[in-house]
Amino acid sequence: MNRTMVVCGLVAALALGPMAEGNAAPTTTMLKSICRVKGQEENTLQGLGIVVGLDGKGDGGNYQPTMRSLAKLMSVLGEQLGPGGLGELKDAKNVALVVVTATIPAAGARQGDRIDCTVASIGAARSLAGGRLFLTPLVGPDRSDPRVYGFAEGPITVDADNMLTTGRVFGGARLEADFFNAFTKDGRITLVLDENHAGFGTAQEVVETINGQLGFGTGNLPLARAVNPQNVEVVIPEHYREDPVLFVSLVLRLPLVQPATEPRVVINERAGSIVIGGDVQIGPVVVSHKNIVIEAGPAAAGGGSFVALDPAETAVPRLKAMVEALNAMHVPSTEVIEIIKGLHRNGKLYGKLIIE
Repeated sequence: MNRTMVVCGLVAALALGPMAEGNAAPTTTMLKSICRVKGQEENTLQGLGIVVGLDGKGDGGNYQPTMRSLAKLMSVLGEQLGPGGLGELKDAKNVALVVVTATIPAAGARQGDRIDCTVASIGAARSLAGGRLFLTPLVGPDRSDPRVYGFAEGPITVDADNMLTTGRVFGGARLEADFFNAFTKDGRITLVLDENHAGFGTAQEVVETINGQLGFGTGNLPLARAVNPQNVEVVIPEHYREDPVLFVSLVLRLPLVQPATEPRVVINERAGSIVIGGDVQIGPVVVSHKNIVIEAGPAAAGGGSFVALDPAETAVPRLKAMVEALNAMHVPSTEVIEIIKGLHRNGKLYGKLIIE
């Protein structure tokens, strides 16, 4: 026997909640919560290194890249291979060839600072546990720049028992250069909106907030203007030119009425999780899935068991209400996900569907 569910009236009742709170103060967030200042980006250093002391769990003598790297390292340290060449290293089972990476924070770092680095085996090693990273030079991502920006070395800590070929060296990378990212250019800063907040409407709201609260610049020209949906350019006023850090801190602390984001549904099929924006609507539709029939839309109201609190309410059904009703009927999350996919394919899901 089919279970029939009518959700239009229920949605109409739920839709009255926000209307009743119309006099509540709007929610605000600081501008820094949705954007960053251009120039304040992370930098990645990388290198190819050797891990020693692996107690027989290394790459082994048959893995030639590791043997060649070990031979080169021995040569640098003053120990040359004999007539047997790489064959003399056939029993070297305690070493592994690894990729070493270190991330410079967006705020920069100074020469002599130590930061964490990660190591990952690229050969046949079974485990890096108990190993030690031999001194490894770190270069930037630009292959045309051979400059060494730091050195990494130290004992390796394996984070998880099921990921034995990846580890971390805490404070293992020592920087040999200063990293300062310029955040001003031609007397301006550029605010870069986060990917999930970028949009024409949000960019314009940021512009109006800055101009409304910080005033105008030289010639009564506005300080801020939207270059595109993701970038907002802000002129640094004359009296802040000598202290741009103070100006940036003022801008990033400005209160912004919580911006409206694109309606979206994010599904993680492996975890069975569904994250729904409260503004995701669905169109008039009838969905038949296994032993369930779902009706949504104005036409469903006439024969449904739910009655709207206000017959004049014409709210469009929301996906959130439908999912709540399905959960109340103990419908498995896998089936709920399939129903949402069907709504999307049918063009009745009024929002962006993201499947992870």
